[in-house]
Amino acid sequence: PNLAISYNNIGLVYSSMGDYSKALSFYEKDLEICQKTLPSNHSDFATSYNNIGSVYSNMREYTKALSFYEKALEIEEKTLPPNHPDLATSYNRIGGVYNDVREYSKALSFYEKALEIRENTLPVDHPSLAISYNNIGNVYSNMGEYSKALSFYEKDLGISQKTLSSNHSDLAISYNSIGNVYKNMGQYSKALSFYEKALEIRQNTLSSNHPDLATSYNNIGVVYNKMEDYSKALSYYERALDIKQHALPPTHPSIKNVKESIEIVKRKL
Repeated sequence: PNLAISYNNIGLVYSSMGDYSKALSFYEKDLEICQKTLPSNHSDFATSYNNIGSVYSNMREYTKALSFYEKALEIEEKTLPPNHPDLATSYNRIGGVYNDVREYSKALSFYEKALEIRENTLPVDHPSLAISYNNIGNVYSNMGEYSKALSFYEKDLGISQKTLSSNHSDLAISYNSIGNVYKNMGQYSKALSFYEKALEIRQNTLSSNHPDLATSYNNIGVVYNKMEDYSKALSYYERALDIKQHALPPTHPSIKNVKESIEIVKRKL
């Protein structure tokens, strides 16, 4: 079991660095030991399943992610009280996968279960509440309900600014989310302002090849493209591509998308 803990810890570090294939390799070693040594409802199983699910989610292999998250939830629902924060976290994760595969009503249902637990058990300015508000904002944003999205994002940001350090990664997520809404509403200068705040945090806190940095560069590239500032758009797209080529498998659709954006912008220059 102590080896399993070590494998899990190393997996966590690789996951934090965005090196998901290495993370998966260590998480699977951890799970293998758990399967040999622990009863099937042990909480360490839920942890292993959640970690593997998280890696698959980050790699955009959503069916696999959902499968592992559901295994974790099954254990947690049998072993934890109904208002336990780990249940809220699991509902949140499953909601995230449904959001990513565009099953928005299912996403909203799981996110609202998480929010209900958190509102019943946490103080009003708890960071986990901010995460729930952000997630529900994401669903409304994806459904094109931008005013509802903005309302939830602003609740999230209000808590985050009160409770987190100015360089916290969750603040970057908040700024990025609000930037997305303004971009979709065609308010590009506001979008750019929020995207730049997110980028500044990520540049200060993440390794130079982290996928989240690529997301920020790509978002800013999109806005400059919309604003018809094509040379700046190209510069940001190329930075995004450079990171994605280091961090993702060569056939990943995200790489293809950025390459297409670069070709489109080059034709406009």
